[in-house]
Amino acid sequence: MAYYSILAVTPTSEDWIPDYIGPANARVAHHGGKYIARTTNHEQVEGPDSPAALRILIEWPSRQAALDFMADDEYAPYLKARTAGSNSYHWLLEGKDDLA
Repeated sequence: MAYYSILAVTPTSEDWIPDYIGPANARVAHHGGKYIARTTNHEQVEGPDSPAALRILIEWPSRQAALDFMADDEYAPYLKARTAGSNSYHWLLEGKDDLA
């Protein structure tokens, strides 16, 4: 079953970004992930203000693939750089409709 990572990222420093993108893309692909959206063009239409500079949506083939990506030793230094250089929030959603 598909799972989705939803991230809200606001850089506090941009130093990490050029070195992050290529390796992160490669590690996402290695674990079967596919970027659905990575954009600064988003708007909140409901709820208390929850600003973020960037919203990211990644589709994973399974929950385990997403968890394996996050635990990937090759991704670890890039994750550390991203979390040190940004305010980042990451949600993992199961691709099913519990209300159907």
